[in-house]
Amino acid sequence: MHAFDVLGEPVRRRILELLAEGERSAGSVCEVIRAEFGISQPAVSQHLRVLRDNGFATVRPQGARRLYAVNPEPLREVDDWLGHFRRFWTPPLHALATELARGRRQRRLAAETGEATEPAGATEPAAPDNEEAEKRRPG
Repeated sequence: MHAFDVLGEPVRRRILELLAEGERSAGSVCEVIRAEFGISQPAVSQHLRVLRDNGFATVRPQGARRLYAVNPEPLREVDDWLGHFRRFWTPPLHALATELARGRRQRRLAAETGEATEPAGATEPAAPDNEEAEKRRPG
């Protein structure tokens, strides 16, 4: 199964998000997934199996429990493939970071000098043009 076939399933993505927080028992994963998606325990087990069989998750026994964790290697391969496309979103993200930093700096400077500031990009509402004003004037 291709990595994007595995990751294309919302339940499996959510399971990986849970496992990214740290190792979890199958029962713990099942409890969250059943509550969020309303699927049965056997269905959750199938998703865990797909993740394990395709290398996205590891499992280790601990007594009667099975503990699952993320295996980062397949995710690195996905990240490498996505690297070809980063140029489409990286510059806008850098621009956003710059604007956020600029806004923080302006607020900090204003706080230091006691000046009031308006949010970045805030402008006064435009006055209606004469034609619009004439339409609204009672007759």
